[in-house]
Amino acid sequence: MAGRADTLGRRTHQAIGKQYKKILRYEAGVLEDRDPEELHQMRVNMRRLRSIAEGFSSILELPKHASEKRIAKFSRTLGQLRDLDVLIDTLQKDYFPKLTDKEKPHYINILSALEERRTKSLEDVRQLLVSKEYLEFKSSLEGWITKPVLFGVARLPVTLVLPDFLFPMVTRLMINPGWLVGLSVRNGELHPSTNRSPVAVNRLLCKQGSVLHSLRKQVKRVRYQMSFFTDLYGEALGRYIEDMKNFQETLGTIQDSLVLEALFCEILGTRFKRQLPTAVKQLADGRYEAWQNWDALRNRYMLEETRQAFRLELLKMNTSAYSLPVR
Repeated sequence: MAGRADTLGRRTHQAIGKQYKKILRYEAGVLEDRDPEELHQMRVNMRRLRSIAEGFSSILELPKHASEKRIAKFSRTLGQLRDLDVLIDTLQKDYFPKLTDKEKPHYINILSALEERRTKSLEDVRQLLVSKEYLEFKSSLEGWITKPVLFGVARLPVTLVLPDFLFPMVTRLMINPGWLVGLSVRNGELHPSTNRSPVAVNRLLCKQGSVLHSLRKQVKRVRYQMSFFTDLYGEALGRYIEDMKNFQETLGTIQDSLVLEALFCEILGTRFKRQLPTAVKQLADGRYEAWQNWDALRNRYMLEETRQAFRLELLKMNTSAYSLPVR
């Protein structure tokens, strides 16, 4: 039973152990390159582990070989391979069937370049997973899980201090400049851009894509952190987490399309728009549709009542969770 022993430190310790076990679960499959989904899951759980290390750094001391910085490095290496898998899969399923015969040779050039990069990236991942650095990470983190080093408010009941850990992350999300992309502020009031045509929106996204990507990364951090503690809240917080998931996916669609277009230019040169007109139009159309979806989601979170309700929900912890078992 959780009882009064259900402290923030205990929750954090269990979350780290849970994510580490999931990382190990997919390790062999990634080494053998069996299924892209195994790589995806390993990357996600490595990111979640990093999220815990970063978000709760003030109450835990991880070993040097299992530091947040090192976990971030592993996440990037896994992420590079995963990103290539996503690009290749997207091109094959969503773009290739719609290309004209004239465009297909250019597509084959792009796919060949990506496959070559994937081969190198897979080798990087394999080298990482058998490296001294990674083995030290596993050994030291296993030691920490056996004998965790926690301090400060880690000893306090989770329901007493958890909102104080979640608020700063939510605050960083809500003041991110990405919310204002495509909006102007006049006399303290928000106004959408007067030109919202597909051409204007695509021009805006090409210019401000990095700002939206920054927002997406913060959305992901908040989603991960809140997901660790859903049993301590009511259903309402689950709806906010679902909103975060929708934000992440919609902004991800925009980011992926920008990455693909940049890739076309990198591999084919500046004439790529003439060489792949069907794909370029499909990219632009997809970005515009994703923008419209994002705009509708964003507008709700630019309302004072929505933000205030979100803040208040973080305070509505289920104190009966003291008597719930912790899994």
